[in-house]
Amino acid sequence: METNFENLEHEIEDLKIELEHFQKEKERVRAIVGQIGGVPKFRTKFINVIFILVIAVSLVVSVIGGEKLRLLMIEVATVALSLKIIYLIHCQNRINHFKFWILSSIEWRLTEMRREMKQLKK
Repeated sequence: METNFENLEHEIEDLKIELEHFQKEKERVRAIVGQIGGVPKFRTKFINVIFILVIAVSLVVSVIGGEKLRLLMIEVATVALSLKIIYLIHCQNRINHFKFWILSSIEWRLTEMRREMKQLKK
Protein backbone atom coordinates (compact mmCIF):
# COMPACT_ATOMS: atom_id res chain seq x y z
CA MET A 1 0.00 0.00 0.00
CA GLU A 2 2.84 2.37 0.85
CA THR A 3 4.59 1.70 -2.44
CA ASN A 4 1.46 2.75 -4.33
CA PHE A 5 1.34 5.92 -2.27
CA GLU A 6 5.05 6.55 -2.86
CA ASN A 7 4.62 5.94 -6.60
CA LEU A 8 1.71 8.36 -6.64
CA GLU A 9 3.74 11.01 -4.83
CA HIS A 10 6.63 10.46 -7.23
CA GLU A 11 4.31 10.86 -10.24
CA ILE A 12 2.83 14.03 -8.76
CA GLU A 13 6.32 15.47 -8.27
CA ASP A 14 7.22 14.59 -11.87
CA LEU A 15 4.05 16.28 -13.10
CA LYS A 16 4.82 19.40 -11.05
CA ILE A 17 8.30 19.57 -12.54
CA GLU A 18 6.91 19.14 -16.06
CA LEU A 19 4.32 21.85 -15.40
CA GLU A 20 7.01 24.27 -14.21
CA HIS A 21 9.08 23.44 -17.27
CA PHE A 22 6.05 24.07 -19.49
CA GLN A 23 5.36 27.42 -17.80
CA LYS A 24 8.96 28.56 -18.37
CA GLU A 25 8.80 27.51 -22.02
CA LYS A 26 5.47 29.29 -22.45
CA GLU A 27 6.92 32.52 -21.06
CA ARG A 28 9.94 32.20 -23.34
CA VAL A 29 7.72 31.77 -26.41
CA ARG A 30 5.53 34.69 -25.29
CA ALA A 31 8.63 36.91 -25.07
CA ILE A 32 9.73 35.86 -28.56
CA VAL A 33 6.28 36.54 -30.01
CA GLY A 34 6.27 39.95 -28.32
CA GLN A 35 9.58 40.80 -29.97
CA ILE A 36 8.29 39.82 -33.39
CA GLY A 37 5.09 41.77 -33.40
CA GLY A 38 2.66 40.56 -30.81
CA VAL A 39 2.54 44.00 -29.17
CA PRO A 40 2.89 47.22 -31.20
CA LYS A 41 6.18 48.96 -30.54
CA PHE A 42 6.80 52.69 -30.48
CA ARG A 43 8.20 52.57 -34.03
CA THR A 44 5.04 50.89 -35.35
CA LYS A 45 2.79 53.38 -33.56
CA PHE A 46 4.92 56.26 -34.88
CA ILE A 47 4.68 54.98 -38.47
CA ASN A 48 0.91 54.58 -38.13
CA VAL A 49 0.57 58.16 -36.84
CA ILE A 50 2.66 59.47 -39.74
CA PHE A 51 0.49 57.64 -42.27
CA ILE A 52 -2.69 58.95 -40.68
CA LEU A 53 -1.35 62.51 -40.61
CA VAL A 54 -0.21 62.36 -44.25
CA ILE A 55 -3.61 61.08 -45.39
CA ALA A 56 -5.58 63.53 -43.21
CA VAL A 57 -3.49 66.53 -44.28
CA SER A 58 -3.66 65.57 -47.94
CA LEU A 59 -7.44 65.18 -47.77
CA VAL A 60 -7.89 68.52 -45.96
CA VAL A 61 -5.58 70.31 -48.40
CA SER A 62 -7.41 68.73 -51.36
CA VAL A 63 -10.72 70.09 -50.08
CA ILE A 64 -9.39 73.54 -49.13
CA GLY A 65 -6.69 73.96 -51.81
CA GLY A 66 -8.89 74.05 -54.84
CA GLU A 67 -8.60 72.28 -58.16
CA LYS A 68 -4.84 72.65 -58.61
CA LEU A 69 -3.90 70.88 -55.37
CA ARG A 70 -6.76 68.40 -55.31
CA LEU A 71 -5.27 65.91 -57.76
CA LEU A 72 -1.81 66.17 -56.21
CA MET A 73 -3.13 65.57 -52.68
CA ILE A 74 -5.25 62.62 -53.79
CA GLU A 75 -2.13 61.12 -55.35
CA VAL A 76 -0.15 61.72 -52.14
CA ALA A 77 -2.89 59.98 -50.14
CA THR A 78 -2.90 57.09 -52.62
CA VAL A 79 0.88 56.70 -52.39
CA ALA A 80 0.73 56.82 -48.58
CA LEU A 81 -1.95 54.10 -48.54
CA SER A 82 0.09 52.00 -50.97
CA LEU A 83 3.17 52.33 -48.74
CA LYS A 84 1.10 51.34 -45.72
CA ILE A 85 -0.16 48.23 -47.52
CA ILE A 86 3.41 47.31 -48.48
CA TYR A 87 4.49 47.78 -44.86
CA LEU A 88 1.63 45.56 -43.64
CA ILE A 89 2.59 42.86 -46.15
CA HIS A 90 6.17 43.04 -44.87
CA CYS A 91 5.01 42.66 -41.25
CA GLN A 92 2.76 39.74 -42.18
CA ASN A 93 5.65 38.01 -43.95
CA ARG A 94 7.75 38.31 -40.79
CA ILE A 95 4.95 36.75 -38.75
CA ASN A 96 4.47 33.96 -41.31
CA HIS A 97 8.20 33.23 -41.23
CA PHE A 98 8.07 32.97 -37.44
CA LYS A 99 5.06 30.64 -37.59
CA PHE A 100 6.89 28.45 -40.10
CA TRP A 101 9.94 28.39 -37.83
CA ILE A 102 7.81 27.36 -34.84
CA LEU A 103 6.02 24.62 -36.78
CA SER A 104 9.31 23.31 -38.17
CA SER A 105 10.76 23.21 -34.66
CA ILE A 106 7.73 21.32 -33.38
CA GLU A 107 7.93 18.85 -36.24
CA TRP A 108 11.65 18.33 -35.65
CA ARG A 109 11.07 17.75 -31.93
CA LEU A 110 8.21 15.31 -32.57
CA THR A 111 10.38 13.35 -34.98
CA GLU A 112 13.14 13.25 -32.41
CA MET A 113 10.73 12.06 -29.71
CA ARG A 114 9.36 9.39 -32.07
CA ARG A 115 12.88 8.05 -32.61
CA GLU A 116 13.49 7.99 -28.86
CA MET A 117 10.23 6.11 -28.31
CA LYS A 118 11.22 3.52 -30.92
CA GLN A 119 14.59 3.09 -29.23
CA LEU A 120 12.92 2.66 -25.85
CA LYS A 121 10.57 0.01 -27.22
CA LYS A 122 13.54 -2.02 -28.49
